[in-house]
Amino acid sequence: MPRCHGFVPARYASSRFPGKPLAEILGKPMFWHVCTRAMQCPELESVHLATDDERIFQAAKDLDIPVIMTASNHPSGTDRIHEAACALGLGGSDVVVNIQGDEPALAPGMLSQLLAPFTDAEVQATTLAHQISHERAQISDQVKVIWTNRGDALYFSRSVIPHGTKKDQPIWGHIGMYAYRFATLERFTSLVPGRLEQCERLEQLRLLENGIPIRVVPTEYITRGVDRPSDIEAVQALMTESA
Repeated sequence: MPRCHGFVPARYASSRFPGKPLAEILGKPMFWHVCTRAMQCPELESVHLATDDERIFQAAKDLDIPVIMTASNHPSGTDRIHEAACALGLGGSDVVVNIQGDEPALAPGMLSQLLAPFTDAEVQATTLAHQISHERAQISDQVKVIWTNRGDALYFSRSVIPHGTKKDQPIWGHIGMYAYRFATLERFTSLVPGRLEQCERLEQLRLLENGIPIRVVPTEYITRGVDRPSDIEAVQALMTESA
């Protein structure tokens, strides 16, 4: 297993939920829950918050969360973690983990599963998926994924895929965490957004459009992201239930 380092991108600006990383969940800001849970993953040598906002930076310092200040003009969280990884001097075959800052119910075991495929030198990037209900699949915020027999992603979509899936057939929801070899992450940030990425508003499609495979790892873990303030109540209930 190569050296693995986790990064949690956290920006204050958000059209749907301004200040989301600082949203209080069970008495602590959301980023604190994500970072402290990620630190429990034994495969990660370090976990850092990567932000462009002084309020988030200071809150992390106050709570003893390792934090790196990054530029404010990054078009995506992936670009932000690339800057943070460079600041730590990572390179070569090091694995960089992009841990979404709106997943406060994160289970450390999910990260272990995400990293397991990197024992295979051919694997360049990984992500997670779990089976979801047909009702949840109708929600556009819940991204769906399908993959090949080898386990590499075929497509990600906000629509239900494949079309015509029957009630007794599984639908897989994408969990927005990624791990990349540093060289793959660096290439990703050098590519321009493609047609499919812009249509679906899903940056991971940039890799697929450029022939870079993403290994999809099915997980039994249940998680719930926070897209809007109204999601916090459901996430708190999930975290309390699994505590």
